[in-house]
Amino acid sequence: MNFEVLYENEDFLAIDKPAGIIVFPEGKIKEKTIIDFLLEKFPELKKVGSAPRYGIVHRLDKDTSGILLVAKNNKVLEFLQKEFKTGRIYKKYLALAIGKVKNKVGKIETLIGRSPKDRKKQKVFLFNEPGAKERRKAETHYKVLKKYKKYTLIEVEPKTGRKHQIRVHLAHLGYPVAGDKLYDFKNQPVPKGLKRQFLHASFLKIKVSVDKEIKIKSELPENLKKILENLK
Repeated sequence: MNFEVLYENEDFLAIDKPAGIIVFPEGKIKEKTIIDFLLEKFPELKKVGSAPRYGIVHRLDKDTSGILLVAKNNKVLEFLQKEFKTGRIYKKYLALAIGKVKNKVGKIETLIGRSPKDRKKQKVFLFNEPGAKERRKAETHYKVLKKYKKYTLIEVEPKTGRKHQIRVHLAHLGYPVAGDKLYDFKNQPVPKGLKRQFLHASFLKIKVSVDKEIKIKSELPENLKKILENLK
């Protein structure tokens, strides 16, 4: 599998992850994952972190595309993971939401935890709900970029990094991500030709020193650009 290296220095690299592939194996997964392909190209990553994720700093869902950071040594891995955990890495996603999002800008602030009814899913919990103390705070900001007849293209900034956060939060608002088979509602429309969830990690900004920032961008994949063109 070919993937583009968007940025590389002596400490870390950023790749453009395609949709449809898992980042690293968990459980009984037998298919090849991103880390398998990375180890073929960068075998020295076996010395970073521990199996199965090695130098991978964070994860993207299988059907999400875009920027994925990979550390080249343990010191940088620890630094970048801490930056993610504390929310100091600025990240933006592009998402096509089902429905016409009313507010031009907005903030979603809830708790997120595993759904008691379905272990594959995460669920929004409100702060005063029973059992809320066991859940983790999640904050997502969004901005409307363009409205279509049945959809809205939005730019999303997750301020925290919870599992499935963007997908769960948009579904909670009533505007699930187009093509998302896990969090969509019954009888929801799907844009013609969309074979995956329309969610793309498009931008990262990392402050590596007092006076230096690294900005990394990933263009929307051609298949998602085509979906938007067909909506016009």
